[in-house]
Amino acid sequence: MEFQRRDFDSWQNKEDMTTKTAPSRESDSVEDLCRQKSVFSVITVLVVAVLLLLHVLFSSVLGRPSLAVVLLLGLALLFSAVELIWLRTRSQTVTERAVKLESCFLIAAAFALTALLTYITNRDESPYFVLLAIPILQCAYVFGLFPTILSIVAADGMIFLWLWHYFLLHPPARVSQYLEGGMLSVIYMQMGLLVWFLVDRLKANQIKLSATLTDLRATRERLISEEKLAAVGRLASGIAHEIRNPVAMISSSLSTAAHPQTEVAVREEMFAIATQESKRLEHLTADFLTYARPLLPNRSPVSIRDLLTYVASVTKSHAAKRSITISCELSEEFPIEIDVSQVEGALLNLVLNAIDAIEEGGVVKLNAAREGNLLRIDVQNSGPQIPAPVLDRIFEPFFTTKPAGTGLGLAIARGAARAHGGDLSLRNNEDGCVTFSMTLKQSTIE
Repeated sequence: MEFQRRDFDSWQNKEDMTTKTAPSRESDSVEDLCRQKSVFSVITVLVVAVLLLLHVLFSSVLGRPSLAVVLLLGLALLFSAVELIWLRTRSQTVTERAVKLESCFLIAAAFALTALLTYITNRDESPYFVLLAIPILQCAYVFGLFPTILSIVAADGMIFLWLWHYFLLHPPARVSQYLEGGMLSVIYMQMGLLVWFLVDRLKANQIKLSATLTDLRATRERLISEEKLAAVGRLASGIAHEIRNPVAMISSSLSTAAHPQTEVAVREEMFAIATQESKRLEHLTADFLTYARPLLPNRSPVSIRDLLTYVASVTKSHAAKRSITISCELSEEFPIEIDVSQVEGALLNLVLNAIDAIEEGGVVKLNAAREGNLLRIDVQNSGPQIPAPVLDRIFEPFFTTKPAGTGLGLAIARGAARAHGGDLSLRNNEDGCVTFSMTLKQSTIE
């Protein structure tokens, strides 16, 4: 049986993560729009600042910027900065409709700002036509193809309308300026359509990715549900298998003892068997409850040397029956805070398993060392290597190679280690050196 308690521990976490990491597509879309708006705000701030700086640096060519130009550019800078701060510090999520309405307003404002600056500077080669790129890009990002084309047509129309108006007031008209305006129009058209195409592809891929993630979440939920049912079935099967034998023995013994023709000696023997199997069943039930419902660690200060010495002294009498030596090889002494009862029980289980696994005259060594904020306790024995078929199942509940074992010892020991924020693992598996390591996340008392 391949069931482990960590399956149960992780199910609720998996379901919680599924809920927390499954935001709606609408929320993702709004967040993307807000991030794009933040980028456009930064671009607008930079473009307006650079235009104002260039106008000042090249005032001999463009003319000294008037107060109206400075005020307009200053207001544009201020508005873009306020918009950026609002987008970065908003306390609640805005709706997609609100973001698009704001985009429409900013696009109209960009056209109006360009028109006013061009009119105030009154030049046929207005440097402020570069501001028209911002609304075109916003349409390509926020809206579809048709609004993007409209913004390109509006920008081109503004350029040629201004040239017509300027040369109407300052004849004669120069064809070269119309040619430059046409080239600028072509650039805007290529830029707008290319950006729209790339954004459209990205959105299409994002929709496909979102659909794939939704399918993956649904598949994961289904697998978790199926895994839960399968694990419960394996657990029930293991419990039934372990309980069936002692119950059958108790039933058979009592039935035999209750027969009128049964001799007194046989009847007493049957009662003894029933009593022994009842104790076995009680022990099995207690182990299962400890495994299935581990208590939270009740930490208290203890010396690691005292802890290992106690475990060694308790198990020495059992080891002495087979001339097995138990030693503590502690490299350093330091006090720790752990649940003494849980860790003692886990270590006793590991040491007793080690004693049973080695031949007469073998050695079991206990050692402890620090690994960062973890305490590592090693239980090493001189027995033979654990074979591969057994190695894959040593931590499975109800799996045991002992005739009278319940198969819960290592599972309970691992549960105690994990309750302390650590784990239990087979650190080394070689002939003459088999080491189980238990790590505990503990508070060291300085």
